[in-house]
Parts: sequence; structure tokens; C-alpha cells
Amino acid sequence: MLTEIRWHGRGGLGVVTAAELVAYASILKGYYALAFPEFGAERRGAPVTAYNRISDRVLSDRSPVLEPDIVVVLDPTMVRRETLRGLKRGGLVVANATKKPRELAELLGPEYRYATVDATRIALEIFRLPIVNTVMTAALATAAGIVDVDHLLEAVRARFSERVAKLNELAIRRAYESVEVA
Repeated sequence: MLTEIRWHGRGGLGVVTAAELVAYASILKGYYALAFPEFGAERRGAPVTAYNRISDRVLSDRSPVLEPDIVVVLDPTMVRRETLRGLKRGGLVVANATKKPRELAELLGPEYRYATVDATRIALEIFRLPIVNTVMTAALATAAGIVDVDHLLEAVRARFSERVAKLNELAIRRAYESVEVA
């Protein structure tokens, strides 16, 4: 089993941290996992791509994921056809969007599966900032089933201070309840 994930977002949204949390949660679940970023200009608001490889075998390949099984989009302005380049037919798109999954299918094509969550709204309600990374990890966990929420929560507790972890736990639980999958 090998699952490859490509994350798209902008600097400041937590793209790299999201990939790292998913890798750690995968390891907690008993898999081998890698998380690694690809940067252009390193500044807030610049496009950022990160990758995960998750497997039941030892991994060492850190080359960009060109044909992902899953694409996760943290920035709603990046939910477009170009972002899905290389996504395998039948692959999963997990998007921060106010649109429903069927609306994305009409917009981007029926050859993929879709999951949506209004991550920006949840992040603003909880953090008062549009940092959507943990919200999107929960949406991925719900839609793909690669990692589960309990392992994500454990990864969050290991990564953040107690106060920040509690806020992120709330965001994860809210996203878990709010994600729509089709």
C-alpha cells in the first residue's frame, strides 16, 4: 500500500505543518510516512506545496508527488483544474471551499471524488485567524480514512503547547463534523 498526497496552499496557512501532522499521525497508526515541502519564494501568501507518502513499507523517495492519490487544497482561490494536475483518475480532492462536493464535480470534472469543508470559517471562529491546516487534516482523515482523528489529536498534542493544542483539537472536531464527502 502506498498513498501519495499533494498539499496546495499559501505561506501562512500551515501547509507544511499539515503534511507533518498527517505524517506523524500515520506513524502513530503504524505506517511509514514522509512529509516534505516545496517552496518558491518563501513569504507569506506565496504558493506552497507539500507532500506526503504513506506506506506499509519503508520510504525514502522525497521527489515531488506528480501523480497523487489525493490533493488537499487549503486556499479556496486555488481550487481549480490546474491544481489537480496529475491526480489519478478516481482520486480524492479535499478542498477548503464553501461549495458542496457535487458543485466541485461540476466545476472540475466528474472523474474525481470530492470532500469539502469551510475551513476558513472554522479557523476564523476558533483561532480568529485563517490558519486552516488542522481543519484540513481532519477533513482529509474523514474523507480518506488514511489516518484517524484520534491519531491526529495525539499528533497535535505532541506538536503544540497545551493552549494551542486545545484550540486545534476543537478545530479538528468541528471539521470532522462539518466535512461533506461525495
